[in-house]
Amino acid sequence: MLNEFPLKNPMTKEEYKDVAQELKTELSVLQHQIQDAKLPVIILFEGWGAAGKGTLISDMLQNLDPRSFKVHSTLPPTDEDKRRPWLYRHWCGIPEKGRISILDRSWYPEASLARLEDGLSEEVSAERLREINAFEHQLTDDGYLIIKFFLHISQKKQRKRLEKLADNPDTAWRATKLDWSRNKKYDRYCAVFDAMLEATHTPAAPWHILSGQEHYTARYEMYRILTDSIRSALAVKASAKVRKSRKPAAPREMPGFQLVSMPKLAEVTLDKALAQEEYKELLKDRQRQIRELHNRLYKEKVPVIAVYEGWDAAGKGGNIKRLTAALDPRGYEVIPIASPSSTELAHHYLWRFWRALPKDGHVTIFDRTWYGRVMVERIEGFASETEWKRAYREINEFEESLHNWGAVLLKFWLHIDPDEQLRRFQEREAIPEKNWKITAEDWRNRDKWEQYEIAVNDMIRLTSTDFAPWTIIESQDKRYGRIKAMDAFIRAVEEKLD
Repeated sequence: MLNEFPLKNPMTKEEYKDVAQELKTELSVLQHQIQDAKLPVIILFEGWGAAGKGTLISDMLQNLDPRSFKVHSTLPPTDEDKRRPWLYRHWCGIPEKGRISILDRSWYPEASLARLEDGLSEEVSAERLREINAFEHQLTDDGYLIIKFFLHISQKKQRKRLEKLADNPDTAWRATKLDWSRNKKYDRYCAVFDAMLEATHTPAAPWHILSGQEHYTARYEMYRILTDSIRSALAVKASAKVRKSRKPAAPREMPGFQLVSMPKLAEVTLDKALAQEEYKELLKDRQRQIRELHNRLYKEKVPVIAVYEGWDAAGKGGNIKRLTAALDPRGYEVIPIASPSSTELAHHYLWRFWRALPKDGHVTIFDRTWYGRVMVERIEGFASETEWKRAYREINEFEESLHNWGAVLLKFWLHIDPDEQLRRFQEREAIPEKNWKITAEDWRNRDKWEQYEIAVNDMIRLTSTDFAPWTIIESQDKRYGRIKAMDAFIRAVEEKLD
């Protein structure tokens, strides 16, 4: 891509002035329309050092209201950043709906430049580029606009600019040793940039290459692309109500995921049980094993993410309580998931889950999870059919990222039958100290048991992958369910550590 790009395409200052002001004025107007339409926008700049990224960003900002955007200068990951999935900090930084994020460098160096500077293997680089495509596609599917600029410059021109910076005492600090090294190895870096651009130039988030050598041409192209892209995105958003009234679009296919065959809920027998004495002995033994494994997890910096879903009153709380009793309280966290807040609703639905991920060596337990998208949000109409159908792939991509990071991912569905649920509901109503556990919403969900069972069967079938399979926990007998979950935890962690 870069070798074929015409670096020399000059525009005079007068020519630029003739066409630029109209585009700048339009950008200022479009910014307010972005706010009104709740359109989230990400504008990112990548490219060679000394190619003019800072100058372009500075020029663009003069035409924007500073209250509606934020500029991020993305630095190399810190040691703390490296303790979480590599995309973690980038997910945390996505803008709210109606806001603009402007990135001076982004997630791309960690998948491209890291090959030459951090010893990143070609295989891992390719894996990260695939994760970037999934990340950007998830955002654009959710209504985000991503505009990607790459500033290209010749080796000779870059060297002249570095020399000019180095000769001035006030700017010498900007010509770093790394910049000089990149210029010296220009061809190698160019090949890596080319591979990055080709792998991530998608219809949802295409690259726009700008000539860092032609100052006025680059400015004009930037403003033209910004206004065209924003105008088009606003038009699509304005027609959303019309499109929603039509048949929903088919979700993206899910190639590359090896699904594991799982039984339907109706095929699961619920007669398994443990006597009280046997349970006590097993519980003591399993908690001892988990306590020892937690020490090894911390020492070897292996993260664990345990996902709890299940029927209301199926025993999630008690199951989690017995598991956490064996964990060092400094090394685990339980995340109870309720209805999203207004801030969470202003982001992609996965945003709040990315922000809650553990550091390596720690355990995070989710009491309800991102699977609400394909259960309660599906059934209650909080997500459109297009959105919840799309979520199966998005969830698999999310969990694949966690697997690639090295996490142990456990997914439990706690299963009981309707009669047992009714008995437990009635018990909660009859016992004062358990009244808080039963709500009107629980009864409403029970009335929709058949709808939920269909949704759960779909969820288990479509998201039980070879790297993150579901474990159905027979929780008709709570004691049996607790031990089975602990056994699954022990088995998965031992397999990882061994």
